Amino acid sequence: HSMTRSLQKLIHVGCRELGLDADARHDLQLAVCGKASMSDMTEAELKRVLDRLKNSGFKVSSKGRRPAAPRADLRLIHVLWKKLGDAGALERPGRAGLNAFIRARFEDTWQSVPADVDMLRDHGQIEAVVAALKAWGKRTGIDFDWRGR
Repeated sequence: HSMTRSLQKLIHVGCRELGLDADARHDLQLAVCGKASMSDMTEAELKRVLDRLKNSGFKVSSKGRRPAAPRADLRLIHVLWKKLGDAGALERPGRAGLNAFIRARFEDTWQSVPADVDMLRDHGQIEAVVAALKAWGKRTGIDFDWRGR
């Protein structure tokens, strides 16, 4: 199972480095394997997706573990959550609501969900939370598209 997990992580890293968002990744996975979700894929299918990313220019670094998340990306999650709260889109603004959102949204797809958002270290997970919050903002008509970040 850890091989599957590390393949999934590599795919997330590859998509990020190639500038593919979650929708683009799902489209790619559908095109390569006929499955949009990595959790439905076999190890062989995950390898095919990774190979496609490599053919598109993704270089797998041999530096082992990625560094701990820079605080800026965690701050971005808090900023997005606050903007949703300020816009009245949240039943539970604040940290407890954010943690509940992350658990509800990702518990089934992540191996483990940290107890608190600030314990997130996996870049793929942080990206996924940011993307989910941005998508929520888009659905509720909140403009998160600020320049000069």
